[in-house]
Amino acid sequence: MPVAALRISCLAVLLAGLAVWSPPVAAQSQPALAGQVSSAEEGAMEGVVVSAKQEGGTVTVSVVSDDKGLFRFPAAKLAAGRYALAIRAVGYDLKAPVAVEIAAGKTVGADLALVKTRNLAGQLTNAEWMLSMPGSDEQKKFLLNCNSCHTFERIAKSTHDPAEWAAVIQRMGGYYPGATPLHPQRLPGQERDRARGSDLKPITDFMASLNLSGSDKWSYDLETLPRLKGASTRIVVTEYALPRPTIEPHDVMVDGDGMVWFTNFGELFLGRMDPRTGAVKEYPIPELKKGSPTGMLDLEVGPDGNLWTALMFQAAIARFDKKTEQFRLYPIPAEWQSKSTQQTFVTPTASQVDGKVWVKNSDGDHMLRLDQATGAWEDLGQFHDAKGKRVWGYAIPADSHNNLYMLDFSAAHVGKIDAKTKQLTVYPTPNPNSRPRRGRTDAQDRVWFAEYGANAIGVLDTKAEKIREWQLATPWNSPYDVVLDKNEEAWTGGMQTDRITRIDTKTNRIIEYQLPHATNIRRVFVDNSTSPVTLWAGSNHGASIVKLEPLE
Repeated sequence: MPVAALRISCLAVLLAGLAVWSPPVAAQSQPALAGQVSSAEEGAMEGVVVSAKQEGGTVTVSVVSDDKGLFRFPAAKLAAGRYALAIRAVGYDLKAPVAVEIAAGKTVGADLALVKTRNLAGQLTNAEWMLSMPGSDEQKKFLLNCNSCHTFERIAKSTHDPAEWAAVIQRMGGYYPGATPLHPQRLPGQERDRARGSDLKPITDFMASLNLSGSDKWSYDLETLPRLKGASTRIVVTEYALPRPTIEPHDVMVDGDGMVWFTNFGELFLGRMDPRTGAVKEYPIPELKKGSPTGMLDLEVGPDGNLWTALMFQAAIARFDKKTEQFRLYPIPAEWQSKSTQQTFVTPTASQVDGKVWVKNSDGDHMLRLDQATGAWEDLGQFHDAKGKRVWGYAIPADSHNNLYMLDFSAAHVGKIDAKTKQLTVYPTPNPNSRPRRGRTDAQDRVWFAEYGANAIGVLDTKAEKIREWQLATPWNSPYDVVLDKNEEAWTGGMQTDRITRIDTKTNRIIEYQLPHATNIRRVFVDNSTSPVTLWAGSNHGASIVKLEPLE
């Protein structure tokens, strides 16, 4: 048999080899596609993500090779047709392009040969760039201001000297947080302080030491993370491509009918995707402030099952009625608005308690409330701790009593605003560099949050008034969000690693799952109606929606 990237093997031999592997019971049915991944350097390779995309289709299905290098695609996941195969294994490429023809009721055998890549830099995740780059962790943390819009590869491949970096940092501060190279949007007459008030010279000197400003080669070796193994390989991942590359699915969630809803961080519409067909419907939202950036971040569900979103620099929030498919807009009072007015988050989840919907105005860090019955707005202003330091909320989850919790992304604590007294209580995190970012409350009113700065997740037990933390397994994950499932397992996504982390909060067992493509994970959503549970997330820079199904 000639050597090739793909060998269509004798099915009897292939399936005999697959029989050595014992998948979970739910996965025991005859696969549509199966084979082995190997390379001259390693032999059989575990932890390789193998992806199959049908020609002309919009859905990509991926599985991961086990400790014998074997992979199998469940028959239910691949319809009959011609598929192109791809892999993700840092340091390796497919030896040659591979395509297979899937036939109903049959198993196609495909052995994949990998070779060392010639472009390792193009495969590194942001976390691997962080591990590779020289300097202290404190120096590198400045880069965490940059990954919202683009990868660190752009920084490493640039040729800016310190003076040019000073101009670049200032210019970058003038972009909307949801800007991307495909869809750059400028802020109207304002700039964010990317240096956070510090002296720029040490930063610009450091940035110039990382790139190609002084040489055509980097002064450091490129490091890679080891591939995931064991329980991490037992997943199926489905990616649904969205209609345009400029769509940025920031928040993704599934409703009781199985429909997938998402906000677009760069464009002014709410999206709905049918996972049975991949069909997408867009619901446009009127532009209220001409010249201001468009896009939404937060997506929440009210007590009546309808959807709410905050319109960022359009200075309003919106309620979407799923039956009528109409929006009701609530603009911020004109006298409170400025060029910097930004409604990042809205929290209607417990509004049945007092009729109030919480809203965050990032302009001046003001907390607002909307009375749904009257449409009247209330500005609670800024909040300060006992020492007079301002407490700044990024995400603002509420408990069952509609008390608000401010996750202070600029510091290391969680603030609680009592809905009745409007008094603030501050809970410091055990880790002094935590930077709580996004999270939500559970059925016990515990507040779960991602610690972006500490590479960890935390939970505030609101009854005991204590915080517990779990450190993530892989460095520089930079988790954005966390959610607890019905089994008391916490799920989070690494913005820098393209990995999903699953933590059993009772046993402290940690399992990581590698996603097939660069994902820039933001919100994570768990569908508890399936068994095992299913995780959903948006590929914020990849214009796709990702579904991860663990097999156990």
